[in-house]
Amino acid sequence: MFSETELEHFRQRLLQSQRELRSLQQTGEAAAQVVDLDQTSVGRLSRMDALQGQAMSQEQVRRRQLELQRIAAALRRLDKGEFGDCRDCGEPIAVRRLEMDPTATLCIRCATAREQG
Repeated sequence: MFSETELEHFRQRLLQSQRELRSLQQTGEAAAQVVDLDQTSVGRLSRMDALQGQAMSQEQVRRRQLELQRIAAALRRLDKGEFGDCRDCGEPIAVRRLEMDPTATLCIRCATAREQG
């Protein structure tokens, strides 16, 4: 389905995304650590703001981890020669869809069918 050049293009995009996410993950983990505030010196709103910031950071870490898992799975599919094939129907996933999201595992038809239930 794809030429070696196209497959290498997707591999490089996935590896670049992986590097960027890992870099962000290292800087974001510190912000997601447990908030330890002295309640006698910090006001209630400051504590609430710190806890909200922590929760947002934890969610970002979780999303990055999920995206890293999707990238790793796409790289495995590339290695196995299964990249670009719909997981449900086996038909090729449109190149434009893969350009938008190289981790996509479903063609538009199957993704739409799943969303509609």
